[in-house]
Amino acid sequence: MDALWILLGFAGLIVGGEWLVRGAVSIARRFDVSPMVIGLTLVGFGTSMPELVTSLQAAMVGSPGIAIGNVVGSNIANILLILGAAALMAPIMVSPQAFRRDGSMLALATLLCLALVLSGTIGRLSGALLLACLLIYLVATLVIERRRSTAAGAVYQAEADTLESEPDTLARASTLLLLGLVATIVGARFLVSGAVAIATDLGVSEAVIGLTIVAIGTSMPELVTSVIAARKGQSDVAFGNVVGSNLFNILGILGVTALFTPLSVPSIIVSQDIWVMLAATVLLLWMAVTGWRITRREGGLLLGGYLAYLSFLLLTAI
Repeated sequence: MDALWILLGFAGLIVGGEWLVRGAVSIARRFDVSPMVIGLTLVGFGTSMPELVTSLQAAMVGSPGIAIGNVVGSNIANILLILGAAALMAPIMVSPQAFRRDGSMLALATLLCLALVLSGTIGRLSGALLLACLLIYLVATLVIERRRSTAAGAVYQAEADTLESEPDTLARASTLLLLGLVATIVGARFLVSGAVAIATDLGVSEAVIGLTIVAIGTSMPELVTSVIAARKGQSDVAFGNVVGSNLFNILGILGVTALFTPLSVPSIIVSQDIWVMLAATVLLLWMAVTGWRITRREGGLLLGGYLAYLSFLLLTAI
């Protein structure tokens, strides 16, 4: 039954996340919101909604290991698994102009996350700080894009264009948005319940479950978006999707969750997994600036690194 709850949770998160994004984007387009704003906000927030709802659900039931492990594990999976898979399909081109802004912000957010995790507790004040950083980043980006078009803005517009056709009426779009939100919330509840039960049955920490099963499941929307972008030859969108998602995970999801309830960081994340996330981020940034592309060989290296990481987690957990 625990495995069934997890499968149902995955289904709810994947389907709900897709409906939520499509409905929100359709409504935004009908109110003449620009594609750049849609790509930066709605697509970025929408693909991270499963992580947000899952972390909040975990925090509500007193499982901080799943809440924090979900964020850290999702960031690791986004870089090593999702970007690796996208690079294997087609080499990923990186825009130097877009990278200098968004890549730098990701590096700063990752270092801030490292400092908070090493403190042992992420409280409400820290959550407010993370959300303030996200708000400043979004406002600054929108102001810059309104003054002049940039390469980063072009990537955000392309992210919006990767979505399939939306519902043809406002009523249908609103219904799809509502159904997507309900499916995401219910899916997250099933996933957290099943994950907590499996952790108890196997005698492993909730953090390990959050870093593996939960993190992979909540990263499925990013995987779908990146694969679609790679198949369409929009490899820069796949890269921007991962960078944007990791930013939202740290600043938005961890910020909202910590603001809702203070989070005690599990020791395994302090001593091990936050460093893996840091190493994966450094590797991503290094690959991006060496030739401004991520090759198929480097994609294979990323995937191999993720398999090695999962194997290590599972072997040490047993």
